[in-house]
Amino acid sequence: MTTSVNRPADSPLAVPSLTDAEELTCDVLVVGGGTAGTMAALTAAEHGANVLLLEKAHVRHSGALAMGMDGVNNAVIPGRAEPDDYVAEITRANDGIVDQSTVRQTATRGFAMVQRLESYGVKFEKDEHGDYAVRQVHRSGSYVLPMPEGKDVKKVLYRQLRRREMRERIRIENRVMPVRVLTSGGRAVGAAGFNTRTGRFVQVRAGAVILATGACGRLGLPASGYLYGTYENPTNAGDGYAMAYHAGAELTGIECFQINPLIKDYNGPACAYVANPFGGYQVNRHGERFVDSDYWSGQMMAEFAAEVASDRGPVYLKLSHLPEESVSALETILHSTERPTRGTFHSGRGHDYRTHDVEMHISEIGLCGGHSASGVRVDDHARTTVPRLYAAGDLACVPHNYMIGAFVFGDLAGADASQYSAYEGELPGEQLREAHELIYRPLRNPDGPPQPQVEYKLRRFVNDYVAPPKSGARLSLALEAFERMRADIAAMGARTAHELMRCAEVTFIRDCAEMAARSSLARTESRWGLYHDRLDHPARDDASWFHHLDLHKSPSGAMEFTARPVAPYLVPVDGFTPVGGLSRSLGEVHAEDVATAGSRVLAPVAAGSGAEDSKQGPTPGERYEPSAPAPEQSSARLLELVALADEEPELAALQPYLSDPVPAVRREAVAVLTETLPPGTGSALAAALCDTAAEVRATAAASLRELVETLPPEPELRDGLAAALAEPDPVVRTAALDVLRALRLGDVDLFADALADSDTAVRIEAVRALVSVDAVGELARAAVTDPSREVRVTIAKGLATVGAERLADDLPPSTDPAADLIAAALTALLDDPDALVRAAAYGALGTTGCPATLTERAVAALSEQAWQVRAGAATALSVVDPEVAVPALAKALADANADVRKAAVLALTRHRATEEARAALATATSDSDADVRAYAARAL
Repeated sequence: MTTSVNRPADSPLAVPSLTDAEELTCDVLVVGGGTAGTMAALTAAEHGANVLLLEKAHVRHSGALAMGMDGVNNAVIPGRAEPDDYVAEITRANDGIVDQSTVRQTATRGFAMVQRLESYGVKFEKDEHGDYAVRQVHRSGSYVLPMPEGKDVKKVLYRQLRRREMRERIRIENRVMPVRVLTSGGRAVGAAGFNTRTGRFVQVRAGAVILATGACGRLGLPASGYLYGTYENPTNAGDGYAMAYHAGAELTGIECFQINPLIKDYNGPACAYVANPFGGYQVNRHGERFVDSDYWSGQMMAEFAAEVASDRGPVYLKLSHLPEESVSALETILHSTERPTRGTFHSGRGHDYRTHDVEMHISEIGLCGGHSASGVRVDDHARTTVPRLYAAGDLACVPHNYMIGAFVFGDLAGADASQYSAYEGELPGEQLREAHELIYRPLRNPDGPPQPQVEYKLRRFVNDYVAPPKSGARLSLALEAFERMRADIAAMGARTAHELMRCAEVTFIRDCAEMAARSSLARTESRWGLYHDRLDHPARDDASWFHHLDLHKSPSGAMEFTARPVAPYLVPVDGFTPVGGLSRSLGEVHAEDVATAGSRVLAPVAAGSGAEDSKQGPTPGERYEPSAPAPEQSSARLLELVALADEEPELAALQPYLSDPVPAVRREAVAVLTETLPPGTGSALAAALCDTAAEVRATAAASLRELVETLPPEPELRDGLAAALAEPDPVVRTAALDVLRALRLGDVDLFADALADSDTAVRIEAVRALVSVDAVGELARAAVTDPSREVRVTIAKGLATVGAERLADDLPPSTDPAADLIAAALTALLDDPDALVRAAAYGALGTTGCPATLTERAVAALSEQAWQVRAGAATALSVVDPEVAVPALAKALADANADVRKAAVLALTRHRATEEARAALATATSDSDADVRAYAARAL
């Protein structure tokens, strides 16, 4: 065995012998420990298979999910959305080029997956009555489900992998990077790779292989020039795309790039999915909404790019109009779960969401099935075209699949692959030799061009020649450049196992770049808006190209293409009528002849060879530095706890650490308790809420919120949380109320006492708790007595929730005394001195009903100075007699504020049975604001 132990620091690793490989055996091999891979491993193990999970980093914190997720983009929750509606949305967003059978798997299985994740401890946002708080971000369909504790998703999944019964079935090998899938007899039989720490060669024999390596995020070069400053997780370098291709699997839609809006000069997304439910939106420099497309798609990105390039640019994410409580909530999400460095970035520029809107720009290109439609071709069980080879997550072409789809297809892959047992034949020697050469070639030339220089040069070509708008000439030049770069890549030098990993990734990026260029050259039309915009073929050509474009590696090693007709839909969609049929072979796609200097009778003789010096190249914008080693723990007790975490300790084993005199030890003990979750965890965490150290209390509070869906509602837990309500720390009191409400362990008296708390956040949590038990009387009294605007706004919204619940229960107002209390409380809030409270009260009337006595006030409020009040009043008029409401709302369509006009359109939509409302909506279809136009058009 060859390792880095005792090797001089300046000498390269020795190339290990092919015969000295470490061999691993399993029924199911899962490559990639992120979203899809983790679920695939769990499901395969649950079905009885022996699973090997390979991860080139560490499963505990690997993959795009490593830092968590702020929400689910495609949750089809019963009662809020229908699977067929979701399938239709995805079909329209992808210009009809979809296999609906795969999309429908996410649509029909997504809710069960949400519940499964919840049983693991993933926390999804719910309202006070325990219903999922699904939000509408796009103009059609309510699919976005926020995750308040989304930063902990990966930790929760890792905890499942480490359960005792799972450890018996799942072997995790961290720091092992496969580079090739091994095939024999036309089917997958294993993989070849190496250890990214020791450099040892590893070969795996398996009954089935599941690729779950994520998107190709490191394809285009970010505008910053930083190699790893990508929109997608930069560790996702197209590994699975290249491995699937070389194994003979078909890939599809590779010409349909992923391009996203992001913050200018920062690799974080603009987070419209987070900001829009809070009232944020995208505007041009005149403050106008401009996106007409209804769903996040290439068409939407084309509109975005056109606005940025026009004299109406730049483009901004508008947040400065939001109230303080919304801005604070957004900062909590955007600066923690989404991107921990985001707050530092804004602070360094002196920007604040309260005073500055966020300038947006366009990301580099990438390949991604889950956020676009470019990936490995799979069927509705995640099977690829190579038997016993599966793909799931962003690697698989299931358009706009997002996180829930990655979990669903990981589950499907794990279930189907579990039927196979380990391969017993001889592993293919030639394939092993090729993999060995690919991995260790850089060690034979340690002083060759360093990987950062070669990668920078390669991705610079991607930006210059492949990024849209595309043309046949530029794509042809790209192919020439990528062919030349084979020599540069072959000459790369490396000295360490880590550098070997980076060099292997460059080979994957080159493969993906060639696939992207040849696919884009093959599809001679424009489709998907900005994703595939051909300047030389500007029109969409359904007659010739209403097809999937598949590519595969031929036996001779050439990249060949097939045009595959779209299969008949399961869900009809207006404007598209696929009829299926036979595929047509396109064969190889060759570069066009691109003249560079015009015609000549005789070319001049070159002064030199013209050979490119592979050692020269642009200096990359960022020099990669390996992560510094973690500092040694200062306490032996902490080291003991770290070791104890892997032993799945019982609560009794952790008790000495929970009572340790050192706060750091107690805090770590709480963290281990949260990760291992032994019986009695809930009451132990509740006791930790009363710890003398703030850091321990804060950790316990966060843990209780993280685990709330998995904690049994025991009396001991209820008593501990109730006792914590007397603690002086408001963080503790807020968390205790939150968990008591979520677990239905509190009552009206307990929650009502908290309305007198001195802390605003605690009182807001008390209001939510009282809403959960329909305590209308207590809410009504607090509506006019609480000194905090934020609390009164929360009460107004809470009264709307309670009122809606009672209407759903068909309780007639005449026999429901609570209805009178709700109406009286909202009436009192209409006189509140704060405009946001009045706006919330009017908005609540649009849910509970606006009595005739308040109709005149709502009409008059359309002239108030604060636009929020005018918008709320328009919402209230949506439930008023149309003879009164429609004329007033028609006038509101001329309001100077676009949000007021939008509220008026939405209110008129509820009155569209009347001719007058339809006439008013027709005038709004030419509004200057894209949202107003779109909602008016949809209403008609």
